[in-house]
Amino acid sequence: VGVGKTTLIQKASEILQSSGVPVDGFYTQEVRQGGRRIGFDVVTLSGARGPLSRVGSQPLPGKPECRVGQYVVNLASFEQLALPVLKNASSSSGMGQRVCVIDEIGKMELFSQPFIQAIRQTLSMPGTVILGTIPVPKGKPLALVEEIRSRHDVKVFSVTKENRNSLLPDIMSCVQSSRT
Repeated sequence: VGVGKTTLIQKASEILQSSGVPVDGFYTQEVRQGGRRIGFDVVTLSGARGPLSRVGSQPLPGKPECRVGQYVVNLASFEQLALPVLKNASSSSGMGQRVCVIDEIGKMELFSQPFIQAIRQTLSMPGTVILGTIPVPKGKPLALVEEIRSRHDVKVFSVTKENRNSLLPDIMSCVQSSRT
Protein backbone atom coordinates (compact mmCIF):
# COMPACT_ATOMS: atom_id res chain seq x y z
CA VAL A 1 0.00 0.00 0.00
CA GLY A 2 1.20 3.50 -0.78
CA VAL A 3 3.99 2.66 -3.25
CA GLY A 4 2.40 4.77 -5.99
CA LYS A 5 0.47 2.31 -8.19
CA THR A 6 -2.50 4.66 -8.63
CA THR A 7 -0.28 7.66 -9.46
CA LEU A 8 1.54 5.56 -12.06
CA ILE A 9 -1.69 4.40 -13.66
CA GLN A 10 -3.04 7.97 -13.73
CA LYS A 11 0.11 9.21 -15.49
CA ALA A 12 -0.14 6.38 -18.02
CA SER A 13 -3.83 7.21 -18.68
CA GLU A 14 -3.00 10.88 -19.24
CA ILE A 15 -0.25 10.03 -21.75
CA LEU A 16 -2.55 7.63 -23.63
CA GLN A 17 -5.43 10.12 -23.71
CA SER A 18 -3.19 12.94 -24.90
CA SER A 19 -1.92 10.72 -27.73
CA GLY A 20 -5.51 10.11 -28.87
CA VAL A 21 -6.04 6.58 -27.52
CA PRO A 22 -9.60 5.92 -26.31
CA VAL A 23 -9.26 5.30 -22.55
CA ASP A 24 -12.03 4.51 -20.09
CA GLY A 25 -11.90 3.17 -16.56
CA PHE A 26 -11.64 4.01 -12.89
CA TYR A 27 -9.14 4.30 -10.07
CA THR A 28 -9.41 4.18 -6.31
CA GLN A 29 -8.40 7.16 -4.24
CA GLU A 30 -7.68 7.47 -0.54
CA VAL A 31 -10.06 9.64 1.45
CA ARG A 32 -8.48 11.46 4.39
CA GLN A 33 -9.99 13.42 7.21
CA GLY A 34 -7.89 15.32 9.72
CA GLY A 35 -4.75 13.59 8.48
CA ARG A 36 -6.01 10.00 8.83
CA ARG A 37 -7.31 7.70 6.14
CA ILE A 38 -11.03 7.09 6.55
CA GLY A 39 -11.66 5.13 3.37
CA PHE A 40 -11.45 4.95 -0.39
CA ASP A 41 -13.48 6.43 -3.24
CA VAL A 42 -13.96 5.13 -6.78
CA VAL A 43 -13.22 7.83 -9.35
CA THR A 44 -14.00 7.23 -13.03
CA LEU A 45 -11.82 8.76 -15.75
CA SER A 46 -14.83 10.86 -16.75
CA GLY A 47 -14.81 12.42 -13.27
CA ALA A 48 -17.71 10.65 -11.48
CA ARG A 49 -16.90 9.77 -7.86
CA GLY A 50 -18.48 7.71 -5.10
CA PRO A 51 -17.54 5.83 -1.93
CA LEU A 52 -15.88 2.43 -2.19
CA SER A 53 -15.33 1.97 1.54
CA ARG A 54 -15.31 3.80 4.84
CA VAL A 55 -13.86 3.04 8.26
CA GLY A 56 -16.32 1.26 10.53
CA SER A 57 -19.44 2.55 8.84
CA GLN A 58 -22.45 0.32 9.41
CA PRO A 59 -23.47 -2.05 6.64
CA LEU A 60 -26.72 -1.19 4.90
CA PRO A 61 -29.72 -2.96 6.47
CA GLY A 62 -30.52 -6.23 4.77
CA LYS A 63 -27.22 -6.27 2.88
CA PRO A 64 -24.37 -8.70 3.67
CA GLU A 65 -21.49 -6.99 5.40
CA CYS A 66 -18.45 -6.73 3.16
CA ARG A 67 -15.53 -5.75 5.35
CA VAL A 68 -11.78 -5.57 4.76
CA GLY A 69 -10.03 -4.88 8.06
CA GLN A 70 -11.57 -1.71 9.46
CA TYR A 71 -13.22 -0.75 6.16
CA VAL A 72 -16.83 -1.50 5.22
CA VAL A 73 -17.28 -1.77 1.44
CA ASN A 74 -20.17 0.07 -0.24
CA LEU A 75 -20.92 -2.43 -3.01
CA ALA A 76 -23.89 -0.54 -4.48
CA SER A 77 -21.86 2.63 -4.95
CA PHE A 78 -18.87 0.73 -6.37
CA GLU A 79 -20.98 -1.23 -8.88
CA GLN A 80 -22.88 1.85 -9.98
CA LEU A 81 -19.60 3.51 -11.02
CA ALA A 82 -17.38 0.61 -12.08
CA LEU A 83 -19.75 -1.66 -14.01
CA PRO A 84 -20.87 0.87 -16.69
CA VAL A 85 -17.20 1.67 -17.38
CA LEU A 86 -16.43 -2.01 -18.00
CA LYS A 87 -19.58 -2.47 -20.09
CA ASN A 88 -18.50 0.51 -22.24
CA ALA A 89 -15.09 -1.05 -22.77
CA SER A 90 -16.51 -4.34 -23.95
CA SER A 91 -19.42 -2.97 -25.98
CA SER A 92 -17.24 -0.68 -28.08
CA SER A 93 -14.48 -3.18 -28.73
CA GLY A 94 -15.30 -3.34 -32.42
CA MET A 95 -14.27 0.30 -32.80
CA GLY A 96 -10.51 -0.22 -32.90
CA GLN A 97 -8.10 -0.61 -30.05
CA ARG A 98 -8.92 0.87 -26.67
CA VAL A 99 -7.53 0.84 -23.13
CA CYS A 100 -9.53 0.12 -20.01
CA VAL A 101 -8.00 1.31 -16.71
CA ILE A 102 -8.91 -0.74 -13.62
CA ASP A 103 -7.31 0.33 -10.35
CA GLU A 104 -7.69 -1.94 -8.49
CA ILE A 105 -8.69 -5.57 -8.77
CA GLY A 106 -8.41 -6.26 -5.05
CA LYS A 107 -10.17 -7.63 -2.01
CA MET A 108 -12.74 -4.82 -1.69
CA GLU A 109 -13.70 -4.89 -5.37
CA LEU A 110 -13.92 -8.69 -5.49
CA PHE A 111 -16.92 -8.75 -3.13
CA SER A 112 -18.85 -7.89 -6.32
CA GLN A 113 -19.79 -10.92 -8.42
CA PRO A 114 -20.92 -8.74 -11.39
CA PHE A 115 -17.50 -7.01 -11.27
CA ILE A 116 -15.72 -10.38 -11.42
CA GLN A 117 -17.84 -11.37 -14.46
CA ALA A 118 -17.22 -8.01 -16.14
CA ILE A 119 -13.44 -8.31 -15.63
CA ARG A 120 -13.41 -11.78 -17.20
CA GLN A 121 -15.48 -10.51 -20.11
CA THR A 122 -13.24 -7.46 -20.65
CA LEU A 123 -10.10 -9.64 -20.51
CA SER A 124 -11.48 -11.78 -23.32
CA MET A 125 -12.42 -8.84 -25.57
CA PRO A 126 -10.22 -8.55 -28.65
CA GLY A 127 -9.08 -4.99 -29.10
CA THR A 128 -9.33 -4.01 -25.42
CA VAL A 129 -6.13 -3.68 -23.40
CA ILE A 130 -6.58 -3.60 -19.63
CA LEU A 131 -4.17 -1.42 -17.69
CA GLY A 132 -4.88 -2.54 -14.13
CA THR A 133 -3.45 -2.95 -10.67
CA ILE A 134 -3.57 -6.07 -8.54
CA PRO A 135 -2.40 -6.43 -4.94
CA VAL A 136 0.83 -8.17 -3.95
CA PRO A 137 -0.08 -11.68 -2.77
CA LYS A 138 -0.27 -11.92 1.01
CA GLY A 139 -2.36 -14.25 3.11
CA LYS A 140 -5.05 -16.21 1.30
CA PRO A 141 -4.73 -15.87 -2.49
CA LEU A 142 -7.56 -14.07 -4.31
CA ALA A 143 -8.79 -16.45 -7.00
CA LEU A 144 -9.39 -13.87 -9.75
CA VAL A 145 -6.09 -12.09 -9.05
CA GLU A 146 -4.17 -15.37 -9.38
CA GLU A 147 -6.12 -16.21 -12.54
CA ILE A 148 -5.11 -12.83 -14.05
CA ARG A 149 -1.50 -13.13 -12.87
CA SER A 150 -1.11 -16.53 -14.56
CA ARG A 151 -2.62 -15.56 -17.94
CA HIS A 152 -0.17 -15.78 -20.85
CA ASP A 153 -1.45 -12.47 -22.26
CA VAL A 154 -0.81 -10.54 -19.03
CA LYS A 155 2.41 -8.71 -18.16
CA VAL A 156 2.84 -7.99 -14.44
CA PHE A 157 5.08 -5.15 -13.27
CA SER A 158 5.98 -5.08 -9.57
CA VAL A 159 5.81 -1.48 -8.37
CA THR A 160 8.09 -0.39 -5.51
CA LYS A 161 8.99 3.02 -4.11
CA GLU A 162 12.40 2.56 -5.74
CA ASN A 163 11.26 1.71 -9.28
CA ARG A 164 7.94 3.57 -9.57
CA ASN A 165 9.45 6.58 -11.37
CA SER A 166 11.34 4.50 -13.92
CA LEU A 167 8.51 2.06 -14.76
CA LEU A 168 6.33 4.43 -16.78
CA PRO A 169 8.19 4.04 -20.13
CA ASP A 170 8.13 0.22 -19.79
CA ILE A 171 4.41 0.24 -19.03
CA MET A 172 3.72 2.59 -21.94
CA SER A 173 5.67 0.51 -24.45
CA CYS A 174 3.92 -2.64 -23.20
CA VAL A 175 0.47 -1.04 -23.67
CA GLN A 176 1.44 0.38 -27.07
CA SER A 177 2.72 -2.99 -28.31
CA SER A 178 -0.43 -4.76 -27.04
CA ARG A 179 -2.49 -2.32 -29.08
CA THR A 180 -0.91 -3.17 -32.43
